[in-house]
Amino acid sequence: MTRDAQLPTLELVDQNKPSVARIYDCFLGGKDNYEIDRQVFRQISAVAPEMSQLARTGRYWLLRAVRFLAGSARITQFIDLGAGLPTTENTHQAAQRMNPLARVVYVDNDPVVAARGRALLEENDRTHLVLADLTDPEEILRGAAVGAHLDLTRPIGLLHSATMPHVPDERDPWGILARYVELLPSGSYVALSHFHDPRDGGEGGLLATVLEDAFVNGAMGSGYFRTREQIGRMFTGLDLVEPGLTALADWWPDGPRVFAGTPADLVTLGGVGRRP
Repeated sequence: MTRDAQLPTLELVDQNKPSVARIYDCFLGGKDNYEIDRQVFRQISAVAPEMSQLARTGRYWLLRAVRFLAGSARITQFIDLGAGLPTTENTHQAAQRMNPLARVVYVDNDPVVAARGRALLEENDRTHLVLADLTDPEEILRGAAVGAHLDLTRPIGLLHSATMPHVPDERDPWGILARYVELLPSGSYVALSHFHDPRDGGEGGLLATVLEDAFVNGAMGSGYFRTREQIGRMFTGLDLVEPGLTALADWWPDGPRVFAGTPADLVTLGGVGRRP
């Protein structure tokens, strides 16, 4: 995709249909959303006010993972799948703070993300947006759109931040991840976070049940909470980086926890794996 590629304009967006990316934007305190998205936001917040904290925790984890990859792991090119809307700090900013030469390609299929992505395309020539379906690894890792900006024969940092919870079992999210791993060059990394159901009868399990019901049976239409074993299978073929698959707040924190954990900390797990 060239810098003058034709992307959808906001006028073409159906403002009567909620968007997962825009609903997340609501939870992060953003302004790139419509009333239909805010309605869903209010509905979920009414039954699970912890969702805003969960969204922020996920964002902070993503940025820590990017800093690790761009720093210690020396990854110089990134693909951020289901990137969502730009917020206060983004993947390219975190990566390029560690390495100004890092290249980042955002991938999303939401037209609002595409329209807002124009700003990213203008910001610097090492940051790009591609319209594509993240459930199609062939399109992402063999297609011309991403390949126009990255060297797909060299190690890549592939970011799946809360993407797979929106892929139902019948679409085989494990198979999708396995194909990504097969296509990635040796030395690449996959950073993945996922909604987690502890299924232990405790507060975390109760919150996971409430949130999944609100997500899947509400206007959002997706947001599945899976077990640790199910999430762990998504790292098949990868060598997990310490501390492994863990609560997001416990994955390479920037310092000691200031606050005690909450049930929201129990319902998302994340990890980073390296392709041998």
